[in-house]
Amino acid sequence: MDVLRTAVSSLDFYDKDGHLTDREHATRAAIKLTGQIGTIAAAWDRIRNDNDVVSPDSSLSIAQNFLYMLRGERADADEEHIFDVCLILHADHELNASTFTTRVVSGTLAGMYGSVTAGIAALAGPLHGGANTNVMKMLIEIGDPGKIDTWLDKALEEKRKIMGIGHAVYKTEDPRATWLRKYSRHMGEKKGEMKWFEMSQRIELLMNEKKGMFPNVDFYSASTYYLMGIPLDLFTPIFAVSRISGWTGHILEQYANNKLIRPRAEYIGARDLKYTPVAER
Repeated sequence: MDVLRTAVSSLDFYDKDGHLTDREHATRAAIKLTGQIGTIAAAWDRIRNDNDVVSPDSSLSIAQNFLYMLRGERADADEEHIFDVCLILHADHELNASTFTTRVVSGTLAGMYGSVTAGIAALAGPLHGGANTNVMKMLIEIGDPGKIDTWLDKALEEKRKIMGIGHAVYKTEDPRATWLRKYSRHMGEKKGEMKWFEMSQRIELLMNEKKGMFPNVDFYSASTYYLMGIPLDLFTPIFAVSRISGWTGHILEQYANNKLIRPRAEYIGARDLKYTPVAER
């Protein structure tokens, strides 16, 4: 995510009209970024593993291209379709933290590249884009379906956050999780490795029984990506590959009907405090 954030920021240097916020130029920058962001993420994974960078194929979709550039060969049609739907499901979702960030920044009439860079920085936080990575780390930590009940009871007793469960808006099942559950099962059956799906399903059942909580988009996307052979630390960059369409759409909307976003704050701290001069402290 650090590489992605920095690389997207630097793209501004290669677009002489990148700071313009009129519809024509901002849309052009948005289209460029939508194509470039997946290329950056896949290229960096190749570079860090001492592999040659794979150039994108303009005949392929964004989903197909990403898997091709990541692996160096075309994925089968089944995985390409699943990955494409995953990108659609993650593409936009109301005023989540990163989307809100892009609107605040673009509301100052900062350019497209700066606004998206800010969104990437917000997405990098473990409570936002990092959640599905932490879901998979949780499953790996548990390791065995037979250990789930004991592990979960201990985690709840210690008031640990169960990643991928619960949502700030949805109080029922996240409709995106409905599809991702199917894909997690499908990938498990395809790879002959049902453990991760079965563990996820057990955690979902127990959290619903104990806390009345439901899975969100991150919960089943974790095992879906993992079974595709995607490295854990690429889960969040993939979120950005998808969410770029939502970010840029919101930014264009902000430019079209702009007003500076400036919330008010109410001070509720201590009052009537005595000031002590520095020399007397």
